[in-house]
Amino acid sequence: MGKSGSGEDGNAGARLSRDQRQLLAVVLVPLFMSLLSVSIVNVVLPSIQISIGASNTGLQWVLTGYTLAFGVFLVPAGRAGDLYGRARLFIAGLVLFGLASLAAGLAPNEMVLNIARVFMGFGSGFLNPQTVGLVQQFFQGEQRGRAFGFFGSVVGVSVAIGPVLGGGLIALLGPDWGWRSAFLINVPIAAIGVLTAFIWLPSSAWRALPEALGGSVKGKRPDLDPVGLVLLTGATLAIMLPFLQAEAGGWIWSLLGLAAILGFLWLRWEREYKARGRSPMVDLALFRIRTFANGALLIGLYFTGMTSVWVVVALYLQLGQGYSALEAGLVGLPSAITSAIAAAIAGRYVVRVGRIIVLFGIGMLLVGLAGSGMVLVLHEQLGISIWWLLLSMAFIGFGQGNVVSPNQTLSLREVPLSYAGSAGGVMQTGQRIGTAVGISLNTAIFFAAQAAFGWTPAILLAFASIAILVIVSAGVGVRDWVQDRQEGPEQPRGSGSPQQDH
Repeated sequence: MGKSGSGEDGNAGARLSRDQRQLLAVVLVPLFMSLLSVSIVNVVLPSIQISIGASNTGLQWVLTGYTLAFGVFLVPAGRAGDLYGRARLFIAGLVLFGLASLAAGLAPNEMVLNIARVFMGFGSGFLNPQTVGLVQQFFQGEQRGRAFGFFGSVVGVSVAIGPVLGGGLIALLGPDWGWRSAFLINVPIAAIGVLTAFIWLPSSAWRALPEALGGSVKGKRPDLDPVGLVLLTGATLAIMLPFLQAEAGGWIWSLLGLAAILGFLWLRWEREYKARGRSPMVDLALFRIRTFANGALLIGLYFTGMTSVWVVVALYLQLGQGYSALEAGLVGLPSAITSAIAAAIAGRYVVRVGRIIVLFGIGMLLVGLAGSGMVLVLHEQLGISIWWLLLSMAFIGFGQGNVVSPNQTLSLREVPLSYAGSAGGVMQTGQRIGTAVGISLNTAIFFAAQAAFGWTPAILLAFASIAILVIVSAGVGVRDWVQDRQEGPEQPRGSGSPQQDH
C-alpha cells in the first residue's frame, strides 16, 4: 500500500494510487451489497408472503430483524476493528453476511428466513464500520475526500437501485425465485469480496494500531470494554425497537424509558472506565471535537427526514396510483445517477470548500422536494404525467450526493485514527436510529393524512415533515460553518486518544 495513513489531512494530491483504488474496490462492493439488502426487501415482501405463506408479523420481522441487528453492532464492531485489525473484522462480517444470505435465499419458512436476516444484519454491522476505518487509515487530505465521495456514491445508488433490482428480479424469475435471488445474489459477491480482501488489503490492515492498544492497563492486550458494549447495545436496541415495532402495542414505548436509563449508565461507565486508565469503547472526548459532534448530529437529523422520501413515494405510487413495484422503483433511478455523480464531484472539493458543500446539497434537496410536491399537485389537478417525478427527484439525488459523503469527510477529519472505527460506528448508528424514527414518524403522518384527506394531501404533508427535519439539520450545518469561520478549523489529529488532544 502506498501510504499507511496517519489520520492527518496532509497536502497529498487527490489522485489515487493503484493500491488505493484496489482497497476501495474491496470495501465498497460489499458495502453496496449490505446497504442494498435494506432497500431491496421492501418490494419483495409480497412475493415472500405468497411463496412461503409468511404472516404479516413475520414479514415485519424480515425488515426489523435486519435493521436491529445491523444497528446495534455498529459501534462495538467499529471499536473491535480498531483493536484487532480492521481487515479481520471486515472478513468476519463478509463471511457471516454471505452465509446468512445463502440461508435466507433457501429458507423454507418464515422462521428460518427471519433468523437468517438477523445474522445478515450482524454481518453487515461488522463490515460497515471497517470501511470507514480503512478509508481513514489509508487515505489523507483530498484523497480521503475522493474516497468518501465514492463511498457516498455507493450509498446513494444502493438505496435507490434496490427497489428497481428487486422488482426486476421478480418480473424476470417469478415470485418464488425472484425474492430468493434478491438474497442469493449476495453469495458470489461475498465470496469474491473475501478472496480480493486477502489479496489486496495491506498487511497493516490486519493488525491493530499501537495507538488503539496504548490505553490498556494490560500492556498491549485489546481492551474491548465489555460492560460498555452491553450497555450501549441495550440502549440502542431499546431506542430502535419501539419505532420498528410500533404496532406491538402501547407497552413497547416504555422501552424508551429503559433506553434513557441504559444510556445514562453507559455514559457514567465510559467516564469512569477512562478515569481508571482503561480504553472505553467510545471515548466521550470525541464529542468535544466540534466538527465530529456537529457532523454526527447533522447526519442523524438528515437521515430522520430524507430516508422516508423513498418509502412514502413508493406507498403513494403503488397504493394510491396503482403502479407496480418495478415502476415505483424506476422513479428513483435518475436520483441514484445524480447522487453518484454529485458525490464523486463533491469528494474532490470538500476538503478545500468545507461545510458549504453540505449546505448547498441540502438546498438542492429542498428544491427537489418542492418540485416533487408541485408535480403531484399538477398531476392531480391538471393530469400532467406522474413521470415528471423523474426530473424533480433527480434534484433530490443530486442534493444527497453533496450531503452524505462530504459530511462524513468533514466530521471525521479531526478524529484520532485510533478511534476511527468506533467514531464511524457512532455516526452510522445515529443514521440507523434516525432512519427508524423517521420512517415511523413520516409514514404515520402519511397514513393519518391519507385517511382524513386523501393520497395527494398525505404525501404533501409527509414531504413537509421531511423538509422540516432537513431544515433543522441545515441549521446544525450553518452553526458549524459559522464556528469554522470564527475559530478556524481545528488542527487535524494524527493518532492517540481524544484525551491527548484536548
